[in-house]
Formats: sequence, C-alpha cells, structure tokens
Amino acid sequence: MTEDQNGLVPRESADVVVLGAGPAGLVLGNLLMAAGVECVILERATRSHIRNRARAGFLAPNTVRILDRHGLADGLHRGGRSHGACEFRTAEGGFRLDYGGLGRGEQHTVYPQQNLVSDLLQRYEDGGGRIRFRTEALAVHSADSARPHVTTREPDGRPVRWDARYIAGCDGRHGAARRSLPPDAVRHHHDHGVSWLGLLAQAPPSLDAVGYAVHDRGFAGHMARGPHVTRYYLQCRRGSPADAWSEERIWDELDLRMRAEEYGPLHRGPIIERGVVDLACDVVEPLRHGSLLLAGDAASLTAPAAAKGANLAVLEAELLAGALAEALRREDGAALDRYSTQSLAYIWRAQEFTQWMTTLLHALPGQDPSGGSFFHAGLRRARLDSLRTSRAHQDWFAENYVGV
Repeated sequence: MTEDQNGLVPRESADVVVLGAGPAGLVLGNLLMAAGVECVILERATRSHIRNRARAGFLAPNTVRILDRHGLADGLHRGGRSHGACEFRTAEGGFRLDYGGLGRGEQHTVYPQQNLVSDLLQRYEDGGGRIRFRTEALAVHSADSARPHVTTREPDGRPVRWDARYIAGCDGRHGAARRSLPPDAVRHHHDHGVSWLGLLAQAPPSLDAVGYAVHDRGFAGHMARGPHVTRYYLQCRRGSPADAWSEERIWDELDLRMRAEEYGPLHRGPIIERGVVDLACDVVEPLRHGSLLLAGDAASLTAPAAAKGANLAVLEAELLAGALAEALRREDGAALDRYSTQSLAYIWRAQEFTQWMTTLLHALPGQDPSGGSFFHAGLRRARLDSLRTSRAHQDWFAENYVGV
C-alpha cells in the first residue's frame, strides 16, 4: 500500500479491480487468476452474508458447461440435481411439460446460488486470490483514461484509492459502477406492473416439478429448494407490505390458486422468509465505457419469471475474462471491443423470453388481478392451449426455458 501525493489517502492497485462478489464477480476473479491476470475483488457485504444470501438456483446447461470448462463445477456435480419438468395449472385444466425431453433435450441443474457462491469463493481464496470484504466502492473515476481508479470506504471508515488498468462492475444495479456511468450511457427500464410475495417455507415440496398456477386471483408458483424447503410465490397488489398476510391466509391462498382441491393439498410448514419483489427488467447499453465494463446485474436485470439472471452473469463473466486476458497478456483489445455487443445479444434474447413468460403467467399489468382484462385473459388462454397441444410450441419453449 502506498499513499497519494498529499499523504492522506492510501493507494492500492491491481490490473483488474472487480466490484462485487456475486456469481459474475467470483467467476470473473477465478478465470482472471487462472489466466495469470492480477486482480482483486471488492465486496461491501460480509463473507457470511454472501455465503448465505438465498437466491434461485436453476442453472442452465450452458452455465454448467462454462463452469465445467474451467474446473469450477465440482460442488454442483456433488450437490446439484437434474430437473426437467414444469406443471401448469389453469381453469381449463392442468398439463405437464417434461421439457428435458423437448427442444434440444436439455435440463436445468438445481443448485442453490449461495452454494455456488461458496464454491467459487473457496476456489478463489484457495488459489491465492485477493478479496476484500466490507469494502464499499463509492465511485469509479477516470474510466475514459488508461488508468482509472476506484474510491472505497474500508470497514473502519477510512478512504482508499484503488488504481487499475480495467474495472469490472459486477456490483448490481445500485452499485458504484452504474452510479459512475457517463451521461451517454443508455438505461432501458421496463416495469411489468406485477408484484410477487416471495416465500420460503420449511415444508417439503408438494410437486416433483416447477409449478405455475394461472388463476383469476393472480399467479402462484412452486419451486423446490431441497427435500425440506420450498419456494412459493404469490402475485400481490403493488405496494403490499411483506407482512400484510398471515401464514394461514398465505397457505389458504396458495391452496386456492394452485387448486389443491383438484390436485391435492400442499405440504404446509412455517414461513421462514418473505419479501415483496416488483417484476421489472433493466438493461444498460453499451456495457463498456472506456476502462469500465459491466457484467451480471450491473449490466442487466431480468424479472425472475424465467430464472435467467445468474446464468447471464456466468456467461458474461467468461466472455469478459477472456477479453481482459487478451488485452492484458497479449495487448490485443479486439475481444474487449466485441464484449458489449456479444453480451447484449444474449441479454436481449433472455429479456424477450422473460417478457413472454411474464405475460403468460399474470393478470394484465396495472389492473387488479381479480378483475383482469377479458382480452388479455383470452390471449393467455390461447397461449396456454398452444403450449399444451403444439409440439412445435413445446420445443420452442423448452429451448428458450433452459437457454441463455
């Protein structure tokens, strides 16, 4: 550590400063370290927080291939499980899609994101990678120059300046990377007008498939998280507080929307986690601004209806790691010049399918789910009927459901 010219602010450096220790930042850090590129990861949260932060865990086949390619998949092969079925429940009847046998014949691997993050962190630290927890990035400076830097706040409140050749913003939509974008950066934002009450229940799964219930009262979803824990979602009014509903009301509403009288009761248990999420999508263009590059949720945010976020993050991290290694080890910047265009092609494809999935499952955005729109409801019925009966539609769904 050195000090700046006036001797007040300590200075540190790395060829690449990575902001954020989520899937994008940790995959990027591991790949840069394997390529011999000097890097450091700066994370504002604690080690315990990132290792226990519960997130969706549906990994696409391409994500597993990327992790395999770089020797980062040992944990998910030990603890993950294959999943290839989803079940739709509607007023017109239910149907099951074994999507693992449709389209390209590929399945998801279910592996909780916190487990993947723990694996990636362990691998990074075992290899000697540098990471600083409880270090808050405040701003990125001079991104349009060859020597950008990041100002940070240490756990004890002291400021530190990090000099770099490149800065990788993997710190989410509210992080320092996004806050430091120049005025010409374009942010595309779309609010779907739909909110979910997300629930984690200490109860075994009630289906052996992902469950999507389309109901006049609003959407309900069922996703297994393990043999004793299940994730549920209930569409709710925008602005509803997470604690507005009692546990009894939650289970009664889940039974109603998932048509328990027809398909059998749900396994009930204590609600151990709850929170409200407003479904929205968000994309920044371009993803490169001089020496600052974005990946993961800093680059784009997808609504959770199709579980694309972590998969995009891993894909972007591989593209960015290869491009940075070529620029720093071979002084070839061609791959960095292509990074934004390549990544955005995947991002917009994921956004398109997420938009389709969101409109398939929900009452018309902006209207009371119990009222809805006759026209929109008719469209949903037609789409679901096509998905139920058309092999071509099923193959399209399967390819896009597991794809990135």
